[in-house]
Amino acid sequence: MTFRISLCNEVIRDLPFERQCALAAGLGYDGLEVAPFTLSDDPARLSAAARQAIRRAAGMEGITITGLHWLLSAPDGLSITSDDPAVQARTRDHIRAMVALCADLGGDVLIHGSPGQRQLSDAASPEAGMENAREAFLTAGEAAEVAGVTYCIEPLAPKLTDCVNTIAEAAEIVAALDLPHLTAMIDTSAAWGGEAEAPEALIRRHMPSGLLGHVHFNESNRRGPGQGDHGFAPIVAAMVETGYDGILGIEPFEYHPDGATSAARAIGYVRGLLEGLTT
Repeated sequence: MTFRISLCNEVIRDLPFERQCALAAGLGYDGLEVAPFTLSDDPARLSAAARQAIRRAAGMEGITITGLHWLLSAPDGLSITSDDPAVQARTRDHIRAMVALCADLGGDVLIHGSPGQRQLSDAASPEAGMENAREAFLTAGEAAEVAGVTYCIEPLAPKLTDCVNTIAEAAEIVAALDLPHLTAMIDTSAAWGGEAEAPEALIRRHMPSGLLGHVHFNESNRRGPGQGDHGFAPIVAAMVETGYDGILGIEPFEYHPDGATSAARAIGYVRGLLEGLTT
């Protein structure tokens, strides 16, 4: 296997964080990918002691905090597309704070999804909204370089947002800003909902260039891999063939029949695919 498998922790967010770590480790995950809103209503204000305790809890179970996602969900009122100077300032300060939090927790990668906080209707025009978003990603990439982490723009399906729906659109921003720690990623559910090509084709097209710094697995029905109509074997094969050595985040949005079982079924399914490729 060439990549680590991480569980997005909101799947089991009803558990205390220490138990989240124990459950993920027991199921065979290499780490947790943390949604900051599960830690605090204002995660930027987490104390140094709290950050140390979170990192220590993962380490005690033999896993790592691989990174952060859902970056702008808390506190309320953030937007990368807004024309409001005060909102812009708060949002960019929060982005810097999330980069610092990721580094403090030992993470390697941040995933910028947060569809509700990137609607082009927050600006006077779509063009203005996109320019505001580019400025926010500039802030993110510069902060990531200082912290030694990678900041990934996550293309999302049009039903979720009208700002960056395809890997090609994310690639334009990455190329224009030309920052070594800013890149894109692929979310399989979003790809099935907004791309013209299948996820495995997108991986073969974009992974060799280094554009895809992260991968999320989820079904088009919003459940975990193996709980829908799509087969993930071609996607795993494409990742292996293209030499992906990053993190695979398991990120269902609907937990059937519950979070813990969904997490268990997903890791078993993906590990089985990997074993099938090596036997």
